[in-house]
Amino acid sequence: MHRGNRHGRSEAAREAVLQAADDLVAEIGYAKVTIEGIASRAGVAKQTIYRWWRSKTDILVDAFTADSAQELTLRDTGAFRTDLRAHLDELVRFLEVSDSGAVFRALVGQAQHDPELAARLRAEVLPQLRARDRVPFDRAAARGELPAEADVDLLVDQAVGPIHFRVLVTGEPVTPALLDALVTRAGQGQPGTPPSQEQPGAADAELDR
Repeated sequence: MHRGNRHGRSEAAREAVLQAADDLVAEIGYAKVTIEGIASRAGVAKQTIYRWWRSKTDILVDAFTADSAQELTLRDTGAFRTDLRAHLDELVRFLEVSDSGAVFRALVGQAQHDPELAARLRAEVLPQLRARDRVPFDRAAARGELPAEADVDLLVDQAVGPIHFRVLVTGEPVTPALLDALVTRAGQGQPGTPPSQEQPGAADAELDR
C-alpha cells in the first residue's frame, strides 16, 4: 500500500510539472521559462524534475504529447466531411487558443536553431499529430467515401497544411470559410481539385489567397 501511495504522489508531481510548463510558456514565452520557475509553479523540488527530464525542452515535448492525445478527440460522426470538419475545428482551437498550442508554437520556433530538438519533433511529435490527422481519411477510405486511388497522404497535407501555415508562419486567421474550402476539396478525394465548379464563394476565395 505504501508503494502505491508513493507512486500516486510521483504521478501527481509529474502531472503538476507538465501543467506548470504549459502554463508558463503560455504566460511568459519559451525563452523566459526555467526549470526553477517550473519547479516553483508545480510545487516540487528541482531535483524531482531532474529525475525525469534533462531540460525544459524535454518537459515541454512530453507535455505536448500528452495534451494532444487528450485534446484532439477525433469524433466519429459517421461521415467523412463532418469527421474532417470536426477534426479541423479542434485542430485550430488546439493550435491557436490552448496552452498546448502555445507550447507547440514555441517548440517549432526553437527547433529552427536547435537541430536536436528538430530531429526529436520529427521523430516523436509530428508522427503522432500526423497519425491523428489521417484518422478521418482512413475512416473515409474504409467506408468507401474516397476513391480507391486517392493519395491519402497528399489529401492530409492539403487539409492541414494551410492551417499550420497560417498559425505558424503568416499569422492570418483560420476562418470558417477556409475550413469549408479545405473540407470540400478533401471530400472530392482528388488532391488539388478546385472546391467547386459551380458558383465561387467565400470558400473558394480563401483557397485562392
